Parts: sequence; structure tokens; C-alpha cells
Amino acid sequence: CIYDQGMLPLSKHYMWLHRLNEDSLMHTPEFVIKPRSHTVWEKQCVRLHCTISGWPEPRVVWYKNNVSIDPMAKPGKYKVESSYSVHSLEINKCDFDDTAQYRVSAMNSKGETSAFASVVVKTPCLEYGVKFETHIVEKFGVSFGREGETLSFGCSVIIYPSLQRFQPEIEWYRDDKLLVPSKWVQMHWSGDRATLTLSHLNKEDEGLYTLRVITKSGFETHSAYVFVRDADAEVAGAPGAPLDVQSLDANKDYVIVTWKQPAVDGGSPILGYFVDRCEVGMTHWFQCNDTPVKFARFPVTGLVEGRSYVFRVRAVNKAGMSHPSRVSEPVAAMDPADLLISHGVVPGRPRDLSVIEATKNYVVLSWKPPGDKGHEGVMYYVEKCVSGTDSWQRVNTEIPVKSPRFALFDLAEGKSYRFRVRCCNSAGVGEPSEPTEATTVGDKLDIPSAPGRVVPTRNTDTSVVVSWEASRAAKELVGYYIESSIAGRNTWEPCNNKPVKGTRFICHGLTTEESYVFRVRAVNAAGISDFSQESEAIKVKAAIGGGILHASPTPPYGITVLECVRDSMVLAWKQPTFIGGADITGYFIDYREVIGGVPGKWHEANIKSVSERVSELKENMLYQFQVRAANMAGVGIPSLPSETFKCEEWTIAVPGPPHDLQVQEVRKDSLVLLWKAPVYQGRDPVNGYYIDIKEAEADFEMWRGVNEKATNKTFMKVCIHVEEGESYVFRVRAQNKAGVGKASDPTEPVEAVTKPGTAEIVVNVDDDGVISLNFECSNLTADSKFVWSKNYKEMTEPERMTLETKGSKSKAIFKTPSEEDLGIYSCFVTHTDGASASYTLSEESETEFMISKLFHPSSPVIPLKTELAVELLEKGRVRFWLQAEKISANGKIEYVFNDNKYKMNFDKNTGVIEMFMESLGKEDEGTFTFQLQDGKATNQSSLVLIGDVFKQLQKESEFQKKEWIRKQGPHFVEYLGYEVTPECCVRLKCKVANMKKDSVALWYKDGREIKVNEKLDFSEGVLTLEITQVSNAGIYEVVLKDDRGKDTSTLNLTDQGNTAEKGFKTNSSTQLKIQSTEEGIRLYTFVNYYNDELHVTWHHKDAAIAFTERIKSGVVGEQLWLQISEPTEKDKGKYAIEFFDGKGGLRRTVELAGQAFTAFVSSAECTGNRLIIMFFTDRARVAGGLPDVVTIQEGKSLNLTCNIWGDPVPEVTWLKNEREMVSNDHYILKFESGKFASFTITCVNTSDSGKYSILVKNKYGTESGDFTVSVFLPDEDFRACITSPFSPSLC
Repeated sequence: CIYDQGMLPLSKHYMWLHRLNEDSLMHTPEFVIKPRSHTVWEKQCVRLHCTISGWPEPRVVWYKNNVSIDPMAKPGKYKVESSYSVHSLEINKCDFDDTAQYRVSAMNSKGETSAFASVVVKTPCLEYGVKFETHIVEKFGVSFGREGETLSFGCSVIIYPSLQRFQPEIEWYRDDKLLVPSKWVQMHWSGDRATLTLSHLNKEDEGLYTLRVITKSGFETHSAYVFVRDADAEVAGAPGAPLDVQSLDANKDYVIVTWKQPAVDGGSPILGYFVDRCEVGMTHWFQCNDTPVKFARFPVTGLVEGRSYVFRVRAVNKAGMSHPSRVSEPVAAMDPADLLISHGVVPGRPRDLSVIEATKNYVVLSWKPPGDKGHEGVMYYVEKCVSGTDSWQRVNTEIPVKSPRFALFDLAEGKSYRFRVRCCNSAGVGEPSEPTEATTVGDKLDIPSAPGRVVPTRNTDTSVVVSWEASRAAKELVGYYIESSIAGRNTWEPCNNKPVKGTRFICHGLTTEESYVFRVRAVNAAGISDFSQESEAIKVKAAIGGGILHASPTPPYGITVLECVRDSMVLAWKQPTFIGGADITGYFIDYREVIGGVPGKWHEANIKSVSERVSELKENMLYQFQVRAANMAGVGIPSLPSETFKCEEWTIAVPGPPHDLQVQEVRKDSLVLLWKAPVYQGRDPVNGYYIDIKEAEADFEMWRGVNEKATNKTFMKVCIHVEEGESYVFRVRAQNKAGVGKASDPTEPVEAVTKPGTAEIVVNVDDDGVISLNFECSNLTADSKFVWSKNYKEMTEPERMTLETKGSKSKAIFKTPSEEDLGIYSCFVTHTDGASASYTLSEESETEFMISKLFHPSSPVIPLKTELAVELLEKGRVRFWLQAEKISANGKIEYVFNDNKYKMNFDKNTGVIEMFMESLGKEDEGTFTFQLQDGKATNQSSLVLIGDVFKQLQKESEFQKKEWIRKQGPHFVEYLGYEVTPECCVRLKCKVANMKKDSVALWYKDGREIKVNEKLDFSEGVLTLEITQVSNAGIYEVVLKDDRGKDTSTLNLTDQGNTAEKGFKTNSSTQLKIQSTEEGIRLYTFVNYYNDELHVTWHHKDAAIAFTERIKSGVVGEQLWLQISEPTEKDKGKYAIEFFDGKGGLRRTVELAGQAFTAFVSSAECTGNRLIIMFFTDRARVAGGLPDVVTIQEGKSLNLTCNIWGDPVPEVTWLKNEREMVSNDHYILKFESGKFASFTITCVNTSDSGKYSILVKNKYGTESGDFTVSVFLPDEDFRACITSPFSPSLC
């Protein structure tokens, strides 16, 4: 063997090249020259010819209207010739029947291709002004069929004048797509009747069928819907068969098969689909996938190159397998063209590598070959690696692929991969392509969201028009399935078995006089959405009024443009002058292009309001619009076409025109004009409006302004100072900083007259102090409704009012009147000739009595802010008090104790009602009641003080009284105690107060006075006595006295005394209590036997309290206290005091939180102390946990958690770029245990970058926390960001 440097042995090289070139020489047929169309006269001859290349040499067949031409069947008529790749068809002596579409087909083992040409044979008589009139009679109607059946339908056609040998052109369409004859579709024309036959019905055959009869003078059409029901399943509960199976992206290595999901799932969810293949010419089917696939798309591999295949799909659920779908069209497993590179050169890098499809089951790659080409074929190796690593693995190690596309399986779902491709030929393997971006294995296409509101509308005795709001942000939407059920039965039946594209559908085959409800769901390749909300029930019957022509609304009118951008316009129009006996449920708008002054075909856009945006228009194109209104009777006739509008973006600085002008409360000298703000704001926001008026018949120049200063409201009461009966029109102009914009369309003429029977709103205050606004209308109809508004905004569910309507009267009742209720109240009655009125409730309106009732209302029950409570004051005085929310100065209060009445103190400014008692005696034990009366409104509150509760209150009152008396003279602030000095001496110590010059302090031991050598310094307020010997043990006593009184403190320093005391000191304490003081909150307890040997410790939340200037403790007599000044949120919680006497201990606790905390702060407020913000401690807060900025790589997952505080538990809302977010598979939002909020983004992408916020809210307040998410691509420049210590944890 001879070797060439860097090459294979030549013998092997030639063998390899032979095999490669044998394949590369073969290619599908190609048309070098295609046949062209001809128009000829009768009796002339015509010749169609073409040039075709291909290897092996293709077989050529000619067709007429898809029927093959046999020259031997009509000798002399047709002549077919083939010579050196030139092929021709000659037609002799053409007649009208030769007018047709001709197709030439070329086929070899590599594939098939076709070309088309038309031949039109003209009859001379048709060129001389003959005008044909076409009439379609005996029309086919809505038809129903079942899978597997054969269905035929048609129409009779009458053409005048009837000319011999002249035949019209008959075309059939399904969903606006031209049908051609096939084994499933047969067409027949008998000369006066057109018939269409559908063999072996399948759900693909469902749709709107249209017959078009075409003559020289134009065409006529007729359409009707054909429904195809599922065949009975072989297994009960099995789903319906899939439909619309198609083969896409065919090449040597694989074919992608797609389909649509069935409407019927058999009662249980569809688990997936099986794809079957069959070679053309064979009858055996092979299953392509071992496990069901849920995605409605699957790449089929393992095909033999050059062979043709058909495919079908079956659905499966837990009950069993469906019938197979209709088979797809045949497709050949081969590339569109051969790819060659230069001989003897190692190929370069493939170009433009990209991931064209990625699901959780497979990934499809596509690329372009390198630039060098030659006679040698090129093959490819595909490599993959996990993102973040450089470990590349070859996927097709054994056999390189020949096509510039490849499908990869067996990838781990959720992982992120990169891919690259290398070229190879006999010279070697080339350099790899540039790798793709990281691709995460998973379904990128989401199941669509459920459609919006479903609105049924009456149509005929057996059909209903159903319209709905489209699914939001649905990608690659296939269509919608509609289901119906008799109201109350919950038994759902499909209305269509083939998805419909629009958002409006006519459901046929319903039972007359039955009530039905409807629901809709959307479908795309990822699956079928959830069902929409059920529609309201509708009874199936013909239009309201028994077929009266005006049962449906009259046409809208006055179509105008409110805003225009590059590809959309916002339209407005005026509502129909007559709505047809039922409320309007929506509008439908049609648009058409106007090119060169010639209008085109109408297209429908579904719109449900009086002004809306029409999207998907073409920039700089001219359009006309028409609008139809719908009610329960059906859809009305369309309006006249609008003016021609140009779709171009508005850039003017001033605002656009206001719209939807309405006139209410028409009187002989005034009326109220309402309008809506412009859709187009201009360069700056709108800051005011001007109203213009003129007589209805006056010229344009007679417009004059009503207001000299712009109003910032969208309503105005216009006073008309002219003769009664004059008619006027109005318009509104908006202004911003740039100036005044275009005026709105004028209103309809309004006659300034007060119509007979016009009523006004009457204000009434009854004996119980209830205020109401009352309106009566004498010309009601069966459909009339009273609509109440405040400041001309409808009150649908008013919080502060109750709306009542009985017969022809309606009233709005104030619940708790206050300043918030001031404003303009109006009432409008629908389905009348404009019955309406208003009333302005202001501080200047009505009488002084009315305003007094508004601001100081009396109601059947006087509302209380706090119930009856009791508290102790200085000198042991007892205060009983409550606070009323609202009570007038004329209110009366009585105090009842055991049926005895006493007088009360009443502060009308604060609503505080109180009574004082100097002390509590045994006779005061019982029930205390406050009785309130304000007009006819009453209330009462009681407090029961008996048993231990009363005794404890009495004891504390007596103590407070004694303490006050004691403190009037010299007294002890801290009683006698002791401490051990560093010199091992015992120092007796006490603290005194309220001393004067003649006050004396006497020391006693065991009843004998002790002479103290040192001079007492009362200015310091501290008395001490040092004991140097242990033998000085005994009972010590200090007596303070002067002419105002005396006070005594005793300390037992004997062994017997200490031992005796220890057993009962700790048990002599009372329960821990809470008291509001001027400084804040005081916690206290009483100990009957207290001295310094009793060790006391205060605790907060089980931790010892560190005393500060704000938090102090002390002892006064038998009372031990803890003072908390200026309480805050941190001071809430559990408090405890612990006693320890050397042998045992005792613990007393109290909870300072929630209602207790608020109640004591409220008490402090009511006693006249300074204001404390009550609800600060319970308001909603974000306690922490969120970063300021998060930088994260695309494809990763982000998880953040923060702590939430508040009582009651706050509501949590997440925002992205100031818009509320909803939890879904991509954004997972959680709030757990009322404390922890978490935020997760799965598989982050660049669209997730932005500003995020968490908003927490309860009745005490609102707080937010903000952070920014920045997503970057995994380039080298950004790797440093990944390792940043400030980055959050990545999943």
C-alpha cells in the first residue's frame, strides 16, 4: 500500500470515497425550468414543458386537477413527450373543459417534487359584457357526524344567463383553506349542484365549510359548520383520538412529529401519547416510544434513509388506549440537499449552531456547514458538557450524522448543558464549533392559563353564541375547547372536537328551553389549560321578542380614535340608541385595510367595552372599523364603516381627546356633564379640562367656553341661562403643561327642559337619628335599576352606606356618618329617559340640626370605644370610667349600683364618662352599671365586683390610702435594711423623705433607744448605723417623727428572727399586677413580710433585667415594683419576679402583650397623660433577611427568605417592577407559620432582572422591603460575580 503524508492508505481511501460518492451522486429531482401558465382561446392548442434533473432518473407524471392524465384514454387530445430531461404535455383543440390546474410530478428513490401551471380557455362570447347572476339555493346547514362515518352535503346553484358549455369554478374551503380532492375528500359538480363528500370522518374534518361559486362577474359563498364527534372508545373511559398529526423538519436522521390533544379525556387525565410509524407501501405499524410522552411533539429516529413513512398517534389514560389518529401525509427520510466540501481538506468549524427546540425529553440542535465545499460528503460529531465544566463527551461516537440537525435524548431533566459540533471527512476531524449557550433540560413552553370570563348570548332555538376572554400570555396557542352542561347537572359535553382559534364560537345541537352553562379551556403543545369559570346560565331560545327585528341592539355609531401607536389603535364609539330589550353584554369590532382607496376584507377582533385597543395592526397602513353590539338576543348588525384612520404613532405634546361624554340631571337651567380622561396623555399628565357649549343648530364658530379656569374633575354641573326648551351640544378639551389638546366628539343635542315627573333626592333624619338619601322614579321599566354614585363614581359595594330599593323608591342609608361622608351623591335610573338627581352633602348644606347629626350622630345603639373599667388613684380613690365613640352634648348618663342611681361626670369633647369613690366599704360589693341615652339611642355597660376580686381591690385601695397618709409626714422611701462592708461591719441603712428641720430620727434596739454619735444629714435622705460586733444581734427599729406624724421601720437581726421569717416571707406575695402611670407602665406585687434577706430578681422573657434610666425597680412599704417608662415594642412579653429566702423560692409572672399592652396604653391616654402610639408595636414589619442587590447567573435558581412580624398576622404581597406577582411554577411565593416569607425563582433568565419588593400589611400599618435582581450570562467576564461573598445561596 502507498501512503500519503497525513492520509489513510490510498486503497482504503478510494474504497471510502467510492462509498461516499455513491451516496452523494444520488439526489432528489429538481426543476431546472418549471412549466408556465397559459391563457388561450377555444380551438387553440397549448404546450406545457419543463426541464428536470435528478439521479436516478426520475419518473414523470402529468395531472389535471390532481387526476393523472392518460394519453391513451383520449387519443389525439393529449401528447406526452420526454427527451434528455425535457418533458412536455401538449393539449390539442382546447375547449372550456380544459380550463384547469395542471401538475407535473417527478419521483425517484431519493424523493418526489412537483410543479404547477394553469391553463385558462376563454370563450369569445364572455368578452362582450355578459353579466352573470349567481344564486345558491337548497343550502346545506349545520351538520353532525361521528368518526368513521361518511358525510355528504351540498347546494344547488342557479346561474343566469345560462350559456351552453359555460361552467362556473367551484371551490370548497375548510376554515378558509382551499380543499383539494383526496381519498378523504371528494367533490362533485353536476352542472347545477355542488356536492362535497367526506369519507371516513375524522376530527380533522371538523370546521367551517364554505362553498364558493366563481364566475366572470364575481363570486357567491355559503358557509356552515360541520361537527365531528368521537367514535365510541374500545375501552370504557379511554380518551379520544389525537388529531392533526404532521411531520416536520424531515432529514436523514429523524423526523419531528406533532399533533393536537383531544378534547375528550375519558374522565381521567391523559397520561401521554404513543407515536407509531409505518413505511409507505407496508401495513405493519411500529411503536416509536416505549413510555408515553406528554408534550405534543416527538422526534422519531431510527429511520432508513431514502424511505418514506407515515405516522399516527394514540392517547392513553388510566382506563386504556384511544383509537389511533388519522395518519399523517407521507414524508421521506432524507436531506433537502447534499452538503459537500473540498476534497482532501480537513473541514472547518460548523456555523450558527443553536438549540432550536428543548423539552424535558429531548433537545434538537441545528447548524450550518463550513464555507468550503467540494465533491466529498461531510458528516458531523455532536458533543455535550454539563454547564460550568469543560468535560466534553461525544454523543454519537459510533456513527457520525450526515444532516445539519440532531436530536439528543437521555439528558437529565433540570440540568444545564452546552453543545458543540465537529465536521469530519476522509481528511480528518475538524475543529469544534462555538459552543451554545447553557440550555436547561425542561419544557420551555408552559401550559396556557385558563381563559377569562365566558359570556353566552342567545342565537337560535338550538344554538348559543359563546364568547370568552383569551388566555393571558399564552405561547404557541393551538386553540380552545368549549364544553356545555345543563345547568345544575354538572355533566359536561364537548361543543367542538377540533380547537377553534378565535374567542367566539356558536355551539349548536342544544335543547330548546333548557338552561345551559359553558366553560372553556386553552390548548398548546405543552398541554391543556384548566377550565375557565363557568358562565352564567342561559336558556336556549330564539331572540327576545319572538323574532322581532330589533331584539338585538341597533348599531353603535361615532367611531373615533383615542390613541395610536405603531401597531395598535384605541377606539371609542357611542352606544346604540336602542339596546333591544336587554342589557348590552359586549361589543365586537371588525377592521379592514384600505389600500389605494379600495377597502379590503373585514377581520374580527373581539372587544368587550366601549373603548379598547385593537392590536396587531400594520404601521402606516390605513384602516376602517365597524362595531357590533351584543345582548342576550344576539349580536346586532354592524355600524357603518368608520372614517379611514392611519396607524401611526402619535408624538404630539398635548393630550388626546376625552371620551364617553354623558349627560345627567337635565333641568331647564342646568345639567351635569360627565366624561372620561384621554387615553393619550401627551408629553405630561393631564392637569385640567375645559367645557365648551353651543346651540345645537349653531355654526362651528359659535362654540364658547363654560369655565374660565380648568377643572381637575371629570364632571361638572353646567348652568344654562337661556330660555327653557333650547337644545345644546357639549364638548370637552383636556390640557397639560404643553397646552390644550383636541376636543372630544360633541354630545347628542340636549334639550334644556325639566321633564314632567322629575324628582330630586330628599334627605331624611328619622327619630332614631338615622340619616338617609331618598330618590323616587315614577317611570320605571321592568329592567330599570337604581345606580347610586358618590362624586359620580358608582358605589357597587359601599362600606359606609346601605342601599335599599323597594318598588319605585330607593334610599342610601348612612351607617356611621362622619366627615368622610361629605360629597356629591347622585342616583341614576337605567332603562328610563334619563331619570337622575344629585345632592351635595357639605358642611354648609341643610340645617344646623342636620350637620350636628352628621358629626355627632345618635343611633339606636350608642357605640362605645371602651367598656366600663375600674382603676385606683392616689389616696385610695376608685375611678369607674368608660369612653363612648359618638355622643351628643345632650346625652344623659346614669350610674346604677344595686338599683341605686348616682350622678356622673361627662366630658363631651372626649366622650369619657367617669365616677369617683373615696374608698370601698363592704357595702360597695356588687354590680356597677353605666346607662347612656342620646335621643332614642341607648347603651349600657356593667362591671361585677364581688368575692376575691372585690376584696383584692378593697385591700389595694386601703393600702394606697395609708400610703398617702404616711407620706404626708416624714416617711421611709426604703425601709431599714443591712449590708456588709469591706471591714466586715454590718451597716444598717434606710432612705427617708419629706423631712424638715425639726424632724427627728430615733434608733432602737430591743426596745431601748440607741444614742447615735454622728449628726444626721437629712438632705441626703439616708440614715446609717454600723454594728461592729456580732453580739449586737437583736431587733432594730428606726422612728421618724415631727408635728406632721411619724413612720417606723423594723429589722430583726436575731437568729431566731431570721429562721422564723424564712418560712413565710416568699409565700406572702400577691399576684403580679399591671398599672398605667404618667411615665408608662408599672408592674407590682405586695409582700406582707419583706426585708433585705429576701432576694428579689426581675426577669423579662426568662432573662434577668438590666436596669437603666428607663427601666427601674424599687420597694415602697410592702409593694415591690418595676417601672417601664415610654414602653416600646421590645417591652412586650412575659415578665416574672423571683423571691429566694435561702431555703426556697417563689416565682410570679404576668404577660404584657397584645390586648393587655394596648389596654394599658389606652388607659393612660384616657386619664389625660401624654399620647402614646398604641398600635406601633403590633404593626406589620419586615424584620430582615433580604439583601439590597442579588447578582445571579442565568439558569440558576434563586431563593430568599425573610422574617415577618405583626399582630394580627400581616398580609404578604410580592411585587416585580411595582406590579403584583402571582405564585406559579417559575415564581414560588410562600408565607409559612405567619412569620417566614420565602421567594424562589426557578431557572433564572434575563427577563427576571428587575426591582422586587415585599409588602406586608395589617390593620396597624404597612411596611415594604426592596431588593434588585441582576441576571447575567455565563461569560468569563462575569464569573467573578458568581463567587461574590454577597451573593445569595444558589440552588
